[in-house]
Amino acid sequence: MDNHTIKTVFKEYIHPLDSKIIQKMIDHAKIDKYVKKFDVLTFMNTFIYAQLKQLDNLQRISDTIKRKKTVQRLVGIESISKSQLSRKNGDIPSEIFQVILHHLIQKLHRILGPKTAGKALGKLHLIDSSTISMCLSQYEWADFRDTKSGVKMHTSITFCEGISYPNEVILTPARPADETQLDSLIVLDKNVLHVFDRGYFNFKKFDTYCAEGIRFVTRIKTNTVVHVIEELPIDSSSPITRHAVVKIGKMKNPLQLVETVDSKGNQIRIVCNDAKVSAQEMSDLYRNRWQIELFFKWVKQHMVIKKLYGKSENAVYNQIYLAMISFCLTLLMKNKIGYKGTLLEMLRWIRDFCSHSITTLISKVFKEPERSSRGRRRLDHEKVFQVTVAQYELGDVLLLDDLTYDPII
Repeated sequence: MDNHTIKTVFKEYIHPLDSKIIQKMIDHAKIDKYVKKFDVLTFMNTFIYAQLKQLDNLQRISDTIKRKKTVQRLVGIESISKSQLSRKNGDIPSEIFQVILHHLIQKLHRILGPKTAGKALGKLHLIDSSTISMCLSQYEWADFRDTKSGVKMHTSITFCEGISYPNEVILTPARPADETQLDSLIVLDKNVLHVFDRGYFNFKKFDTYCAEGIRFVTRIKTNTVVHVIEELPIDSSSPITRHAVVKIGKMKNPLQLVETVDSKGNQIRIVCNDAKVSAQEMSDLYRNRWQIELFFKWVKQHMVIKKLYGKSENAVYNQIYLAMISFCLTLLMKNKIGYKGTLLEMLRWIRDFCSHSITTLISKVFKEPERSSRGRRRLDHEKVFQVTVAQYELGDVLLLDDLTYDPII
């Protein structure tokens, strides 16, 4: 069979993007109306490949395409200059990739949702933001502080049984407070339990969520006024020091309050508007909030978003959305082939075999170990000594001169 007709790992990797649907969206927006060479689909393939290979600047992308025939076949273009890459990255509306990301997120929900939905507490959505800091003189549009610019990734992820995947990603300049995007990250589903930190503290929003049946767990600030309605019993063997029904600040609706301590011995006060959640569950749920910090850390370490390809708002947002698209594609590939290792291991497999056939990748990933020996064993010296002494006492000493004899067998 001709190698060009074999489905490569990269083609299988980007298959969930549904190029026909994306092309209809592009045609409707008339983005590629006068484009002959470097259209949006080719641009997307090129920058997803760059994310996979961690090509952190436009010159490296241009050089890689120019020098490698295999890369040219994968992305669909024989050569492209740094200036063309930059111009296209700045011209494509970021809303295009935002829609594509949402399309992939919906696929993840359909595939992973039924597998990971918790029966007792429902779906767990973790909410937080992460800031990408930038130079003030080059990114003046990204208002942050007096000394630097920045972009915030306001993010909601679904987490259950060790699996994290995005539910919503909203990009804004870094200066606006986190709570301004809270309503957009909340899911209007009574089976969803939202967990977020003190950056989203807002009494009016909390009362609205209580009235609409939106469940949440959050940590309250140290200066929050607490009105106790009822003290509840606690298990003396648990790390929880207090459990009560309270009203906080000017809220009209009652909440559960749990007080516990963190690993450093600092007091933590957590509130929840679901009366069915136990005190221990509230504590455990809030500890799970750190999973979104691990999500941000993973994306920043293994996707290209800390080194930016362009300086315009479109260019920056496009790069971040494409990084998140690549994250989703990696998770979809891991699920599709049934790989049980970590997501990073899956990413490395894809990265190393992206130009090979998908059958080659699967054969390598699930290859049986070739070693048939028992391997290196740790000797039980005391057991060897006791067996040798017993043989000596019985007069069975001929075996002591046999170099092939193993008393452990």
